[in-house]
Amino acid sequence: MTDNLPLSGIRVLDWTRLLPGPWCSQMLGDLGAEVIKVEHRGHGDPSRHNPPAYREGSVYFHSVNAGKESITIDLNAPGARAFSDRLIAGSDVMLESFSASVATKHGIDAAAALRINPKLIYASITGYGQSGPLSPVPGHDLVVQAATGLLAPGNHAPAMPGFQTADYAAGMMACIAVLAALRRRDRQGIGAALDIAMFDSMWQLGQIGLGSAMARAAGASGEPTLEAWGGNPRYALYPTRDGKTIAVSLLETRYWRKFCVAIGRPELAAEREDPSARLSSHGEKTEQYRRAIADYCLAHDRDEIARAMAKENIPVIPVLTPDEAMVSDHVKARGLLRRVAHADEGQIVELCNPLHATGLVRNERTPAPALGADNAPVLQRMGFTAAEIAELAKSGTI
Repeated sequence: MTDNLPLSGIRVLDWTRLLPGPWCSQMLGDLGAEVIKVEHRGHGDPSRHNPPAYREGSVYFHSVNAGKESITIDLNAPGARAFSDRLIAGSDVMLESFSASVATKHGIDAAAALRINPKLIYASITGYGQSGPLSPVPGHDLVVQAATGLLAPGNHAPAMPGFQTADYAAGMMACIAVLAALRRRDRQGIGAALDIAMFDSMWQLGQIGLGSAMARAAGASGEPTLEAWGGNPRYALYPTRDGKTIAVSLLETRYWRKFCVAIGRPELAAEREDPSARLSSHGEKTEQYRRAIADYCLAHDRDEIARAMAKENIPVIPVLTPDEAMVSDHVKARGLLRRVAHADEGQIVELCNPLHATGLVRNERTPAPALGADNAPVLQRMGFTAAEIAELAKSGTI
């Protein structure tokens, strides 16, 4: 039952695809909203075809589209404009990730949608937003990250990111914006046109990565830099004897002291350190610290180190592979993984909403929908007659 959830009674019309929008709408669905995924008739969301797969369906698609219903539309069909107008009129929230020209061409841009439904919360999720010189450029995560300056923080050489930060930042920002706009609508009775950019969303996460540049922009030197990318020997990754890797995060003096005692090198730890040393390179002590940590790690296996550090609650943690993380004791203890029976796939794995213990989200999600599987029931619920649904199918609109 979702009647007691925060977004119970809210209908979300989700025209987005791939990652930021679908992740956002899944979160809104977890919070109790009815989410209708609108897909292109014929091939649907491209992420349906992304590897790896379970038996047939994409793991990626399943992971961000659970708890939704799927309907289809051919925006070029003769009846598409009238059909989309009725969908918009019957919804509380609309998410889309079209280019501005495509949305306008088909009458599903913010201005058109808000004329149809003035109380609609309309969120456009794109790479670079609705304005600015980069706005026409397709917004894939890698190129957005490159444009923010955060792909090479601290003057380090650029490297391929290990996480789709811009995608998820935009999905989270869109979710926050929708919730805030719904709250305002409750109080003032007005809709909203929300311009959510992956670039903007990741940019505002740059307080650390852009720190020195911010200082220079204000006329300061930007030096010394904050060392959070390996320049600080006490905040870095180290290889272990068995060819694996351990993450060392010994920023605070008390944990550095505990670590030094644990490895039999208490003389390395000063009684007191200046607070500015926390994320510094540690100056003349850099190589001494780095060598002591490296020698210890290379003399022991990864999990042996982890056990020794865990006994003292020292923040030195194994770098796990994805497969190791899936079966870790902490993931189990936090209830962050669920195995779900699926009619076609047999069994799939679900990453649980981190709010699952709060009572704010659904206990379970329905599996991600097949393409167009819910055309008839969704449209009936939105007031379409059986004859109208049949005509839409006959005309190739759905």
